[in-house]
Amino acid sequence: MKTALPMSLLALAFSVGGAAARELRPEEINTASIASIGTDKPAPGDPDPAIVRLQVLLDRAGSSPGVIDGLSGENVDKAVAGFEAMNNLPVDGRLDPEVASRLESNAPLVESYVVSAEDAVGLVDKIPEDYGEKAKMQSLGYTSVAEKLSERFHMGIDLVHALNPASQFAAGDTVWVVNPGPPREGKVKRIEADRKTGQVLAYAADGSLLAVYPATIGSEDNPAPSGKHKVKGVARMPVYRYDPKRNFKQGKNDKVLTIPKGPNGPVGTVWIDLTEPTYGIHGTPEPKLIDKVGSHGCVRLTNWDAEELAAMVKPGVVVDFVKGSSATRK
Repeated sequence: MKTALPMSLLALAFSVGGAAARELRPEEINTASIASIGTDKPAPGDPDPAIVRLQVLLDRAGSSPGVIDGLSGENVDKAVAGFEAMNNLPVDGRLDPEVASRLESNAPLVESYVVSAEDAVGLVDKIPEDYGEKAKMQSLGYTSVAEKLSERFHMGIDLVHALNPASQFAAGDTVWVVNPGPPREGKVKRIEADRKTGQVLAYAADGSLLAVYPATIGSEDNPAPSGKHKVKGVARMPVYRYDPKRNFKQGKNDKVLTIPKGPNGPVGTVWIDLTEPTYGIHGTPEPKLIDKVGSHGCVRLTNWDAEELAAMVKPGVVVDFVKGSSATRK
């Protein structure tokens, strides 16, 4: 369950390590060297400025690390492998000097942002876990301005607070955010959903790799489909029809429910419908759990990655479910 913490409780969370354990200064990220990754190790749970830098650079290059949080892990390694594949380099997911030199940039990666009154529009107090309670709500919006900004700039909420530990995120406040760059553009001809690596790969008509995303692709109890399917259409800010007889059982809910739209809805901000009934590629209310927790058979991306992909596809695009893509195979 997501709730907005009062400032007093947020300060307590920082003091006991419930959120980011230390303040992170913008210049630490802007002057960091990704070549230093692995040599300077922060305390467990603390964001590493160099890894933040690496994640932003990968995001800008079209190989998404998912949530930019400054923490090492499989999604970072997979994003490095995706970048290697996009640039016709040997694919091993390791940040070697060649990869680092191609990624590095002199442009600042952390920039200031002035909170607007519009940033507080559409917020809700909390998001219930139970689908029956969700169905009673008007919308499933963000629970705080900080959460809204975290998704806009592809950041983990803990990193937002680490960069802005004293901010109340009120209109007129200047806060620090990373700049992941503009969305990728192009026309996707074919998509691979790689169940082995937990990645979605988007290809252009000439066979070049346009973008790579970390993904949750089904689960043991609810496996994703196999073989080739096609994009049927795209729905933005979709409502979600919960049918326990057709899909899965959530809690004690045994009736069909209509879950309202919103970024914290079960399928996030976009649904890419597939020709295989009940299956799609969609967003998520919990971006930090991408490829960490299984889905109900569908392909789950962060909201921003799903939105980016949705803007590059049209009906008829082939979606191939594979076990081990040749592009990012190690």
